[in-house]
Amino acid sequence: MEKILDIVDAIAHEKGLKPENVIEALKTAFVQTAKRVINPNFTFEADIDNQTKKMHLFQTIIVVADDDERLEDEEISGGYISLSDAKKLDEDVELEDQLQIDHSLEDYGRTAAGRLHNEIEYHVQRLVENELYNKYNSKIGTIVTGRVTLVDSDQNTYIEVDEVRAVLPMKNRIKGEVFKVGDLLKAVVRRVNIDKQNGIQIELSRTSPKFLEQLLALEVPEIADGVVLIEKAARIPGERAKIALLSMHPQVDAVGATVGVKGVRINAVSEELLGENIDCIEYTSIPELFVARVMSPAIISHIEIEKDEKGEAVKAIVTLPSDQKSKAIGKSGINIRLASMLTGMTIELVEQEGSTAQGTAQENEQKESVDALQALFS
Repeated sequence: MEKILDIVDAIAHEKGLKPENVIEALKTAFVQTAKRVINPNFTFEADIDNQTKKMHLFQTIIVVADDDERLEDEEISGGYISLSDAKKLDEDVELEDQLQIDHSLEDYGRTAAGRLHNEIEYHVQRLVENELYNKYNSKIGTIVTGRVTLVDSDQNTYIEVDEVRAVLPMKNRIKGEVFKVGDLLKAVVRRVNIDKQNGIQIELSRTSPKFLEQLLALEVPEIADGVVLIEKAARIPGERAKIALLSMHPQVDAVGATVGVKGVRINAVSEELLGENIDCIEYTSIPELFVARVMSPAIISHIEIEKDEKGEAVKAIVTLPSDQKSKAIGKSGINIRLASMLTGMTIELVEQEGSTAQGTAQENEQKESVDALQALFS
């Protein structure tokens, strides 16, 4: 109990906590110990004397009438004092006043000491967990880096990130990725939980669109500085992604800055994502134009946007030549799926009427021109 402030400073320094928070944790530990050792029905308070550096424990008792029934109840009578007895201590005392009795846990032997030790350990640990929770909860959606310490039988990967161990579940891992103990990897913080049984739990992800956005921010200074904004991102992990970019400066090309000279920037990000192809698209608030850009590499003839009762675009009817339909859909439907994810709309493809006949006529015209040219030089 002596020089408790020295203990506070030691705990705060060792655990990286604020001294005032440690003091509150210790006060709670003293109060809980008193309730367990002395009487759970009593009201206790703890306070530190800054001069003596000693913790003082007080029991609060309430002044009641001499004939109050609570004075006869053995379980709670210690929390009350009759008015006549209180007058012997202080002539000015009145009904419902609160008096304080000084207690010392040292008077309760080893049981109290052991209980106090456990309570202090428990409350300091909760304080540490709360600090870590607040720290990593503020990092949700940002990248962390750590070393793999364990890969369990379910292929969940455990990573040591600073002072905590985070988990990368198999479902949040890019298909085909294999990690082993000692590997250094990046991932984005997806979720942070805390409970009494398991403590703090940090879930990571490498499949989230946020991971792609954060990797781009690390690789592209214009994105990190806010000159280029990532308006939207959609990805099918390990296969393909589409990102909508908006430049905040008239002299900065959003797509060019993100791709980099000879694609060096976007290729670095793609390599981290196991070769994921990344399409960079210039964002526009005009839905028809945005859908046309998102449907690349397909060439679109016409787009009609359907809106709901609130005026929000919910469906895009895309008219295109028949020879562009396979490009619009993409391998295994990947292009149209990403386009729908990025725009937030359902996309319906409609083949342009007469597109096949027009295409055949154009081909015949080109063939005749080539034949005429060959005849001229033969």
